[in-house]
Amino acid sequence: MARVVSLFLPTWPTDRVRRKTGDAAPPAEAPLVLIGRDKYRRVVLAADAAAFAAGLRPGMPVTKAQVLVPGLAIQDADPQADAEALERLAVWMLRFAPIVAPDLPDGIVIDTTGADHLHGGETAMLEGMVGRLAMSGIVARVAIADSWGAAHALARYGRQPIVIAPAGHGQSIVEPLALEALRLAPSTATELRRLGFQRVGDLLKQPRAPLAMRFGPEIGRRIDQALGNVAEPIDQVRSPGIVEVRRAFAEPIGAAETIARYTGKLVAQLCDLMERRGLGARRLDLICQRVDSQAQAIRIGMAKPVRDAKRLTRLLCNKIETITPGFGIEMMILAATSAEPLERSQVVSSLVEESVPDVSDLVDTLMNRVGERAVYRLAPVASDVPERSVGKIAAMAADTGAGWPGHWPRPSRLLAQPDPVETVALLPDHPPVSFTWRGIRRRVKRADGPERVFGEWWKRDAELVAVRDYFRVEDEAGERYWLYRAGDGEDAATGSHRWFLHGVFG
Repeated sequence: MARVVSLFLPTWPTDRVRRKTGDAAPPAEAPLVLIGRDKYRRVVLAADAAAFAAGLRPGMPVTKAQVLVPGLAIQDADPQADAEALERLAVWMLRFAPIVAPDLPDGIVIDTTGADHLHGGETAMLEGMVGRLAMSGIVARVAIADSWGAAHALARYGRQPIVIAPAGHGQSIVEPLALEALRLAPSTATELRRLGFQRVGDLLKQPRAPLAMRFGPEIGRRIDQALGNVAEPIDQVRSPGIVEVRRAFAEPIGAAETIARYTGKLVAQLCDLMERRGLGARRLDLICQRVDSQAQAIRIGMAKPVRDAKRLTRLLCNKIETITPGFGIEMMILAATSAEPLERSQVVSSLVEESVPDVSDLVDTLMNRVGERAVYRLAPVASDVPERSVGKIAAMAADTGAGWPGHWPRPSRLLAQPDPVETVALLPDHPPVSFTWRGIRRRVKRADGPERVFGEWWKRDAELVAVRDYFRVEDEAGERYWLYRAGDGEDAATGSHRWFLHGVFG
């Protein structure tokens, strides 16, 4: 089932101006408007959040806006620059899915069918979009639904900044929205309100013929687009200078075997082209253009640059089952949307140097099956606090150079959160005589410690004097545990003096 994301940028023109002017831009709390001409009048064409909060609106005369907000920051609007910047932003959004297009004047549409798992699921993907834009000073609202029309409506008229419509939602998801959510002409929406229609659901209850006789086919077409009954092709953008090859067919193809065969031919052509340029692919997009102007896409990612035709073909063919050819595919496009330099490697004889096993092929297979975020490895982090001393990095990332602490043994299993335990212990420096964990009392037979760990004062003020005393203990059954006491056993300011179990030795 198709899944489409609509990204709405409510203050795009002013956000673009602020990013362009940098430090010279007015403060975020200072209202900013962009102005232009409406025949013989100067009017507000765009306003930021602070200006909206002050009561300013697009279409308002500039003189009235200046009276309402003394000292109002005013700049000339540039719709052409807004459109060009929006297209560049759409190209940047290609990192999320292969099919992206600007949705003028203030949005972007993305077909994410089959691509969300590469980003940790739909929720994580949408949060990543909004978060990255927010870090760049761009306000965004986003929605995902089964059709462009429904996603467009939810992004602009939904109650939350991030809306995830369930797959197969039907018409119920758009029924409570305002009429303008259907992308109707302003004059049409005004006339419908005069007739008593307020919500999309009011239109859905009416027969189509009377509405078509009075307003023409626009209302029915917009309703069908929102419900996914009518196809709405996305005129996708392409990254400049992208490495790609394509194949057009005199007769449309549709069989999986045929698609796989031509996929292999396209991969071979693309690898030859990348070899001449000294590149390797980190991300490939296979886009199948159907005869009904719809596009089906497959995306694969690699942990490191790859130029092996057999390997890339296998990764792509593993996903051919996700392609719905419809009435046939008339063109296939294979593009290396992310490529990095890759030089030829010299084969070293095993008699001279021991070869290192290459697991990148396995990593790529797993990554494209379960998602990039789900495949990682653990690496040491320079921190004495145990839960901060390990972090996740990409499976094939270079060595960080940090080492594991070797002055004290560490448990093979570290609990995500330390479990509180009841203990019998002599303060301040003695290990527990016994402890009760998860309802079972364990008598300590041997113990070693304490190992004192100090708080990281640069993290937060509460850790300026905080300490932990860790003990390795062994019970009568031979099981070994890692316990710590919060505090030094004497000064209450250093911790609560409660005991916790933080790990289990193998």
